[in-house]
Amino acid sequence: MNHPSDLNHKLCIGASGYSYDDWVGSFYPRGTPRSDFIKFYASKFSVVEVNATYYRIPPPRNFAAMAQKTPPHFQFVVKAHQDMTHNQSREQSLYHSFLDAVQPLRDAGKFEGVLLQFPFSFRNETRTRSHLAFLRQQLPGMRLWAEFRHESWATPPVLEYLRRLSLGFCAVDEPALPGLMPPMAPATTDTGYVRFHGRNAATWWGGGHQRYDWEYTPGELTEWLDRIRALASETDRTFIFFNNCYMGRAVKSARILQRLLGIPTELDLGF
Repeated sequence: MNHPSDLNHKLCIGASGYSYDDWVGSFYPRGTPRSDFIKFYASKFSVVEVNATYYRIPPPRNFAAMAQKTPPHFQFVVKAHQDMTHNQSREQSLYHSFLDAVQPLRDAGKFEGVLLQFPFSFRNETRTRSHLAFLRQQLPGMRLWAEFRHESWATPPVLEYLRRLSLGFCAVDEPALPGLMPPMAPATTDTGYVRFHGRNAATWWGGGHQRYDWEYTPGELTEWLDRIRALASETDRTFIFFNNCYMGRAVKSARILQRLLGIPTELDLGF
């Protein structure tokens, strides 16, 4: 049986992004230049999920600079571009550009893998399952996690299909709305993944920052402790990211979860 401290050692907790102006004051000290955001973030967390790549694939020099500004142990997970997931593009230049962009992180030993976040319209069908296999082929030799939004993916055959493709399942906490994924955290590879989006049912379908404008309570996060510990016991590592980034709430939620799990941290946000 795994000791709780052993499980906690396998948990890597962070935020979905770091470059937010509205974190100045609540997280970043006032006067911190944007160019130093990643350096300060990396002094408090050991991993970050980069979401900016969903909107634009940066030149390789951007990730090279980020690798240089972070300590040796720091790690990155990079979100796939929307054309790869939402538009289901098979344009080879798209994938070549993405692979070129993340290569500096791989060279630095700071690249953990790619999050494939799919929209609610991406349903469990023959066509979409085929696209999962295509993505696996286009992104060889790296960890991939699939985040589904539609409940049709919450079936045992899907989980077995992900295992055959060596695709990780991304568990999600989100509003309890019809059609969305239920709270479940199965292991389909040796690396677990959990994303906390908040439970803002009133604004979920409107999108934008209002969707993620949610402040988790300790009670809400406690609901996930057993799932997280079970997932960690079945994997070598489990990444946990908070996407309720509005006004710095992600870092506060991450801190609460660390405390609930008994994970030591230097981060002190005064609550």
